[in-house]
Amino acid sequence: MKRFRPRLVAWELTRACNLTCKHCRASSIKEPEKEELSTEKIKEITDEIADIGNILILSGGEPLMRDDIYEIADYADKQGLRVVLATNGTLFTDENVKKLKDVGIQRVSISIDGATAESHDEFRGVDGAFEDVMEGIEVLKRNEMPFQINTTITKKNVDQMEDILTLSQDLGAVALHIFLLVPTGRGEELEDQEITPQRYEEVLNWFYDKQDEVDMEFKATCAPHYYRIMAQKGGEFGEKGLDAKTGGCLGGKAFCFISRTGKVYPCGYLPVEAGDVTENSFKDIWRESEVFNNLRQPDRLKGKCGECEYKLICGGCRARAYSETGGYLEEEPYCIYQP
Repeated sequence: MKRFRPRLVAWELTRACNLTCKHCRASSIKEPEKEELSTEKIKEITDEIADIGNILILSGGEPLMRDDIYEIADYADKQGLRVVLATNGTLFTDENVKKLKDVGIQRVSISIDGATAESHDEFRGVDGAFEDVMEGIEVLKRNEMPFQINTTITKKNVDQMEDILTLSQDLGAVALHIFLLVPTGRGEELEDQEITPQRYEEVLNWFYDKQDEVDMEFKATCAPHYYRIMAQKGGEFGEKGLDAKTGGCLGGKAFCFISRTGKVYPCGYLPVEAGDVTENSFKDIWRESEVFNNLRQPDRLKGKCGECEYKLICGGCRARAYSETGGYLEEEPYCIYQP
């Protein structure tokens, strides 16, 4: 299993957040919890990640709600990791953005889920969130901090995607990453907002076709069929840093998620525990977890995913399969492709 390395590790440092977004995997609170991993424990685990990993995504909740975020980022940067901050974009000031640059943050990802204040604020659960994000982006631009836009696609905003793409360009984003809704955690409340499998296919084809029209990197997440579409259309796979297009579901193969208390999962939407860094080393969990090793063997996939000629580059969304059937190796329920 030496060929499987955690190229991307997302770390939920806190559940504390100033917003109450409907799709979030966690129910946000206003203050960090005492159960969250300590600064020293985080540094200890960061050492292990740095030995075998590449990119560390500091996430939440809202990671800026942790007072030690700069110390954590600085430490990870000094260990040789590429450090990214995933944030809602509403808390930026010139002072804290300069500090983020000083401690090695290489990019900021910001969620925009509507092309207008009305649609974004409804999704975010806070009036004025869109205006705050726009102000935050201006702070990032003023301080030359690269940023990408993340958009979770639902029935409510799918018809705004062209406008969200244009907005992302106009704002000066270096990349647009789209996420297809996975109905787990608080996202269960939006289960009726999942677009249909047919619409899903149309959106991913649109996204692929648009990449040649804009000077911006594109990446689809929680949408492994995109990589089957790429293959069908002759697209190029390969690593391009933070926007690498290496294949579909990377959970347990090149990506994993660490919760605020140290639980390790294939991704933030698949609640099947692979281990706990407070009990075992990150390296041992990555290399020996039964869950991870199952995910690394496409022949263990069931249903049409197991029969599909694209299973090596797609693999289906394991979180969506789990949500629908209770089995993370079952077939992806939102794929219309027939092997």
